[in-house]
Amino acid sequence: KVAIFVSIDQLLETDPVNISSKLGRSVSVFKNGEPGKIIQDINQTRKDIGEYLFIEELGLIGIGVNKSKVEQKLFVVRKSTEGRALPESVAVPQIKKSVYNKIVMITGGAQGFGEGIARNLFKLGANIIIGDINSEKGEALVRELNEQKTPNRALFVKVNVADPISVDEAVAEVVLEYGGMDVMISNAGILKAGSLEEMDPDDFNMVTRVNYSGFFHCTRSASRVMKLQNRYNKNNYSDIIQINSKSGLSGSKKNFAYAGGKFGGIGLVQSFALELISDRIKVNAICPGNYFEGPLWSDPRDGLFVQYLEAGKVPGAKSVAEVKKHYESMVPAGRGCQPEDVVKAILYVIDQEYETGQAVPVTGGQVMLK
Repeated sequence: KVAIFVSIDQLLETDPVNISSKLGRSVSVFKNGEPGKIIQDINQTRKDIGEYLFIEELGLIGIGVNKSKVEQKLFVVRKSTEGRALPESVAVPQIKKSVYNKIVMITGGAQGFGEGIARNLFKLGANIIIGDINSEKGEALVRELNEQKTPNRALFVKVNVADPISVDEAVAEVVLEYGGMDVMISNAGILKAGSLEEMDPDDFNMVTRVNYSGFFHCTRSASRVMKLQNRYNKNNYSDIIQINSKSGLSGSKKNFAYAGGKFGGIGLVQSFALELISDRIKVNAICPGNYFEGPLWSDPRDGLFVQYLEAGKVPGAKSVAEVKKHYESMVPAGRGCQPEDVVKAILYVIDQEYETGQAVPVTGGQVMLK
């Protein structure tokens, strides 16, 4: 459906009976509640949700914070529709699919697990937002996905998850483009291996800012939108999913910066889950095993195979090939984890309305819950 953007001041100053004429088209802003109560709620949460609201025919959907983008979008909508609503761009299938036509943001989505997750969810009909600091790879992936001419669409937004302002702006851009957010997949992460004597404090802090604090920033920004959506849609559930690691379930020798952040991430997952379930926002973690083919492991300059060889994590290993062989031999299932394995776990936690605060291992039996 086509969206309308309107400032909160305009809502507060307008007689609810005449809101349609004020917006320039018919719109049932107050379908799901008493006008006075909704306006009161909006005013009370004004500091949290920003200065602009995103509204469509069925009610209040999300937020916007960039006035110029809001005004530009409003002009385009009015000009293109001439007061008439456009048809749905994607028809709802008879068989419900868990992510079909949902709005899914994936941080760190330009490569590695994030890219694989994005490709698989796009195939299932999700509208995908690739959030990444790497514009070149992110934009290339979005172009490739959109060239498939499917009803769902992909969007790239540049974001640095270590910067809360960058995350806020990225989420606002998603809302302006799509009208809300159904799923936030916090996948962006970095790794610096080394012993206590070798680890530079700046490297440790950088890993912590991205892997630990970044998840907090993503959850805070996304949950604001999801709370607002769910307040006016009592049957709706939203999902925040951290792509954690098996290193969040079991310690990792000479890899404490990464493992510590991942252990802490599960603590955040459980705490956020307790806080947000009353808003029908589920928070879960997926803990994958090693994706040996991804750049995190196989990058010839900074990959884990290279880092672990240099850090001496595999006694006696003289080459990257020997390090890789060692890690492959540690997986009972006989192979590394693939993006398809992770996506199956993602679909489970989205489908399951009665599950929150969980850390789901996808490790081929390498790490088992106790």
